[in-house]
Amino acid sequence: MKPLHVFSATALALALAGCGGSSDSTVSAPTPTPTPAPSAAVSAKRVLLISVDGMHQQDMVNCLAGNTCPNLAALARTGVNYTGATTPGLSDSFPGLAALLTGGSPKTAGLFYDVSYDRTLYAPTDTTCTGAQGWNVVFDETTGIDAWNGGALIHMDGGGAFNPDAIPHQKVNGVCQPVYPHNYIKTNTVFEVIKASLPGARTAWADKHAWGYDWVNGPSGKGVDDLARTEINSIDAATGKDYTDVYTHTEQFDNLHVQAIINQIDGKDSTGVTASVPTLFGTNFQTLSVAQKATNASGGGYTDARFTPGVQVTAAIAYVDSAIGKMVAELKAQNLYSSTLIVITAKHGQSPSDHSLLVKNGDTLMALLEANNYLDSSGNFGQNATTSGNLNDGTGLAGTGMVQDDDVGLIWLRDQTQTAAVVATLNANNGCTGTGICANNAQAYILSGSQLAAKFGDPAQGRTPDIIVQPNPGVIYTSSTKKDAEHGGNAPDDSHVALLVSFPTLTAATNSSAVGTTQVAPTMLKALGVAPSLLNAVQAEGTAVLPGLGF
Repeated sequence: MKPLHVFSATALALALAGCGGSSDSTVSAPTPTPTPAPSAAVSAKRVLLISVDGMHQQDMVNCLAGNTCPNLAALARTGVNYTGATTPGLSDSFPGLAALLTGGSPKTAGLFYDVSYDRTLYAPTDTTCTGAQGWNVVFDETTGIDAWNGGALIHMDGGGAFNPDAIPHQKVNGVCQPVYPHNYIKTNTVFEVIKASLPGARTAWADKHAWGYDWVNGPSGKGVDDLARTEINSIDAATGKDYTDVYTHTEQFDNLHVQAIINQIDGKDSTGVTASVPTLFGTNFQTLSVAQKATNASGGGYTDARFTPGVQVTAAIAYVDSAIGKMVAELKAQNLYSSTLIVITAKHGQSPSDHSLLVKNGDTLMALLEANNYLDSSGNFGQNATTSGNLNDGTGLAGTGMVQDDDVGLIWLRDQTQTAAVVATLNANNGCTGTGICANNAQAYILSGSQLAAKFGDPAQGRTPDIIVQPNPGVIYTSSTKKDAEHGGNAPDDSHVALLVSFPTLTAATNSSAVGTTQVAPTMLKALGVAPSLLNAVQAEGTAVLPGLGF
């Protein structure tokens, strides 16, 4: 596939400067602007994948144009900047990362949110799988044993084990088995494929939750050799707060991952113990996401509709750029830079960037369903729910089994025959006044039935939500006074993310093709000489490699 628009950075600079002549005085005719040679096909020995959570494509454009991210600019000089990259329909961290690591959308990977519902599972205490089916699956900060029986999150490693309360059960060939996060993902991951395909390959990943991200291992449970167990919601003894209270505190958490990557470049594991340099490794940054969510009044978010960053976002982008610079410098110091493919992208964006669009709509979605007897208090989990529960409780109430809302609403029904009635109620109350759900403009939708099944899978199979509500851009289903932005849905600011692929043999280019973040996974494999078709999701969805890389 050829890119639609590819420009040489040198040629573009010369053209803008009007520099077409030769310095040789004997030559009278101007030298034509050179046509860039096509990039040689990328052939890497390792891949470093970095997700800067919250980073919109416009953030990348603005910092490159404003010379505020020199390290990203340096990578762009031998990289392809994809300006039309989007996430696969939902933009929470789980489906966002799954896209990057599996090549698949939620329909194939089966991950919709870190707190979701599966009507085929059994309770953690139901070790014989003989009770009622249907469980609220919670794979977030409470997946570590620190949260057992409601305990405080006092350890950075989440307590060092899984929380038994967070591990439901399923029947497999008639046998009742626990469902750890790696059992929950439906497809294999790039880590598993690389370990199976490249003898001696080593893999590593670091993320924001110590145990909930166990799914990156893939169904084998063994895809990642060095999975850093770091928990962003753990309590910092020095402050008495977790690391998301303010972006400068989040920097301290992200610094742990920066050091982990540097250790790995130096031939150690994330803790500093001697190992080999990973073939595929990476991490994510949370600092920018926290700065974007901070209230506009405190300097968080953006100052206008052009993504002009406020004080906190400006500082967060500068921090991330500096941290990436440290990783690149270490690659060069170890003579590894010339053979390392570097991918900079984001699991998700953040909505809204334009503060004038912000509507904090409270929990009106759940309130409406409660008022119409589609939801009782047992299903009222709400935004970022962390409570597990079996919602087939025998009350006889038809309607909602669980609602998870953010700047999107995911609705699992206890009685799926009620779908049409619930959708009718939502449509009748789609305005923004009173208890309306604020889903009444051209970019909003209420998805159910065959259209939902085609995009996200059949709800009758147990895991896919029965209804997805995408409210108007800017709407957040919360009354929180602590944040002015969120993610999880498919609003433009959620889904249009940065994507830069850098390798020393590449010619600087801007590619405006419509691409998906699912294309990162097969691209990483292709660059390492591994067949992308070995990924289950690539086969299922026909996911192509990214264009413009010489493949």
